[in-house]
Amino acid sequence: MAKYPFTEIEAKWQKYWEENKTFKVSEDKSFPKEKRQYVLDMFPYPSGNGLHVGHPEGYTATDIYCRYLRMNGYNVLHPMGFDSFGLPAENYAIKTGTHPAVTTEKNIENFTRQIKSLGFSYDWDRCIRTSDASYYHWTQWIFLQLYKKGLAYESKKPINWCPSCQTGLSNEEVKDGHCERCGTKVTRRSIRQWVLKITDYADKLLDGIDSLDWPDSVKAMQRNWIGKSTGAEVDFIIADKDGNPTNNKLTVYTTRADTLFGATYMVMAPEHELVPTITTTNQKKAVEEYIKKAAAKSDLERTDLAKDKTGVFTGAYALNPVNGKKIPIWLSDYVLISYGTGAIMAVPAHDERDWDFAKAFDLPIIKVVASKEEVASLGDGNAKKGASIIFEAAKDPEKYKKLVSEHPEVFDIAEQCTAADGYTINSEQFTALPTRKTIPAMIEWISERKIGKKAVNYKLRDWIFSRQRYWGEPIPLIHCDKCGCVPVPEDQLPLELPKVTSYQPTGTGESPLAGIDEWVNCTCPVCGGAAKRETNTMPQWAGSCWYYLRYLDPKNSNKFASKENIEYWMPVDLYVGGAEHAVLHLLYARFWHEVLFDLGIVNTKEPFQRLVNQGLITSFAYQRKNKVLVPVDSVIEKDGHYYDKETKEELQQVIAKMSKSLKNVVNPDDVIKEYGADSVRLYEMFMGPLEVSKPWNTNGIIGIYRFLEKAWNTSEKPIIEKEVTGELRKLLHKTIKKVTEDTSKLGFNTAISQMMVFLNEVSKLDKIPRSLWQSFVKMLSVYAPHLGEELWAKLNDNSSSTIAYESWPKYNEEFCKDTEMTIVVQVNGKIRGKFQAEVNTDKILLEKTALENEGAKKFLDNKEIIKIIVVPNKLVNIVAK
Repeated sequence: MAKYPFTEIEAKWQKYWEENKTFKVSEDKSFPKEKRQYVLDMFPYPSGNGLHVGHPEGYTATDIYCRYLRMNGYNVLHPMGFDSFGLPAENYAIKTGTHPAVTTEKNIENFTRQIKSLGFSYDWDRCIRTSDASYYHWTQWIFLQLYKKGLAYESKKPINWCPSCQTGLSNEEVKDGHCERCGTKVTRRSIRQWVLKITDYADKLLDGIDSLDWPDSVKAMQRNWIGKSTGAEVDFIIADKDGNPTNNKLTVYTTRADTLFGATYMVMAPEHELVPTITTTNQKKAVEEYIKKAAAKSDLERTDLAKDKTGVFTGAYALNPVNGKKIPIWLSDYVLISYGTGAIMAVPAHDERDWDFAKAFDLPIIKVVASKEEVASLGDGNAKKGASIIFEAAKDPEKYKKLVSEHPEVFDIAEQCTAADGYTINSEQFTALPTRKTIPAMIEWISERKIGKKAVNYKLRDWIFSRQRYWGEPIPLIHCDKCGCVPVPEDQLPLELPKVTSYQPTGTGESPLAGIDEWVNCTCPVCGGAAKRETNTMPQWAGSCWYYLRYLDPKNSNKFASKENIEYWMPVDLYVGGAEHAVLHLLYARFWHEVLFDLGIVNTKEPFQRLVNQGLITSFAYQRKNKVLVPVDSVIEKDGHYYDKETKEELQQVIAKMSKSLKNVVNPDDVIKEYGADSVRLYEMFMGPLEVSKPWNTNGIIGIYRFLEKAWNTSEKPIIEKEVTGELRKLLHKTIKKVTEDTSKLGFNTAISQMMVFLNEVSKLDKIPRSLWQSFVKMLSVYAPHLGEELWAKLNDNSSSTIAYESWPKYNEEFCKDTEMTIVVQVNGKIRGKFQAEVNTDKILLEKTALENEGAKKFLDNKEIIKIIVVPNKLVNIVAK
């Protein structure tokens, strides 16, 4: 058998595709809208580590699908680019002095080489980089449209601050509360930031989710992140020490207005603007110390449910608006200024965090909701009857007091937080109402008395859009003492980053740009006076918010994309990427797109019609009994068991993410060198369904390599001009049908399985019918494009024409039908034999054949046959005793 020369074949066809621009696409009007497809991969950040074998999974899936579409007559836009602004390049610049652009360019070259080595059919003429000035020209332009629309504003916001590095840190740079670079404990610091009013689009973003063909889990995450809820805003008047009302008030938002009678204290976020106003002299020192400690914690640490609750009394009180009772006001870091109003009414009987806090500081707990089961215990198991008893008793204070004393298990708090749904108790006129009725009744009651109102709230917060960094898009705004903040004129875009030699932080919390006087100092475009440029830069999210639009028209210097190209391609028909981007990237991109739609610049409300998340490709790792993972190079294998080389402790093989620290990262370059790119592609698709996570096992690729080797060797056999008939014809048409249906549904693993079944049979032939082999090569070519091209060339006298735009093979449904079926024989429901029969064989003949089956006969000796159940084309069940 001839050796499969994958190295030569793959180099040959990669060179051919590049030189001939095989996959260059144009806006060809001869293709109707329904025959155009925009298939998009989430573009990568070009890190210094290059690709590992997990990265190409999604790229391979979209490439197979695009090749399939082209062969089915579609005009396909399938581009690739790089999300090339980012922190790693800047951090490397701080350490080494190497300009981020230099590092980024080197990394992009490596990424491009690796991606091309896998034979992906991208239109490389449309490649973009978010750090190119020609690209961020339009990122800046879009920002200015947001600014002019009133969707961008300045605000002081808390950031993560490293006292040692003297700079702000992103959440990704904080590991376990410490700076990732130097290990110093991170604090919080408020500095000037630019913020985008994504909250103005909360309802539009929420409403648009239903129209999307996205995974239900992703849609649920977006809904939860937006977090729309309907409730009430309630005003608590702040009282003096004697309980007399003052002119100040605390407004809280609650979804559970029915529990107002159970509010026994209030909690404010340490950053709340009223803290200095209401804190008493006696408590001032303690409050200031607590605020300082809270500033050192991240939001994640503050809201951790498992941690002990901390807090401090302000010395101030508020009046509960429904009963006038004086309740204390505390500060605690579990309340965030970024959620709701930055203050809560605490109902410890029915909220676990409030319960823990009340227990820690010995605060009162009043139960105001009894569960249905508790109420039912008063009415002989009937909740409605029990509620009626409570209702009647509540009319008379003495009767109610007696009922409460007789049934403390219903009306008094137990040793834990209780159910927050059921029937209202201890709440005056609302007592005995079911929760679902109490909530609207209470909101109506407080609204009538002007102490509250119905309100809608969102978990979604406005988007902090600036970073105190060098390697990002400059924000195109100018600060003038006379004119205020004014945009850089659009004809002066792009506002480019200055060339610098130092990327060290300023130490003030400002961007390194703030220290470059010749760049910062400028002229106001409105009045002509002295002014200063904005020195914050945009976050990495900015470039990825709209990159899918730039692919449509990447060389256009007058617009980010022409109207004609936008209308030709949009929306994206299929978007494939990791589930880690389920919320932020997708939400931010949808927000920008909605704004552009409102401005009449794009033609669709939503950018990505269909979304598919590929599963992680993981790797094997080795774990001690204490769950600590051990690097792969510290493990030895013996007789199927794994041991630590040094300690000899037996280890458990587990599945884990690929990571440099575990030494379990697999570089595709190494696997391609040994088995070829087509083997890598097929193996990644054969491992399992696209959406499912699965572990990489290099041994598993050997079977795929042998399949391709078999295809190569089969192609060496004589090709004959002969009509395909009989069972071979049936196998061919069944294979075309299976591969067609599965590929169109992204079911690549099962399509590959069917091609393996087909090749196993065809490889047994001495001579191969041309029409049969042509159909197989076409199907194989979308999965293993290098080999597919070579086999096609061999079929066509080594023609240099590509297979990429040949017509996909068609199947005939009639030829897919089986003429024979396997009939299962059961005795009393258990399988005892099988036999072949023609399709739609008469029931009587099936019964006769089943009774003569040797496997069944053994279980029918000396037994009486009660009845025979026949399911045509499937089984015969003989019931005997």
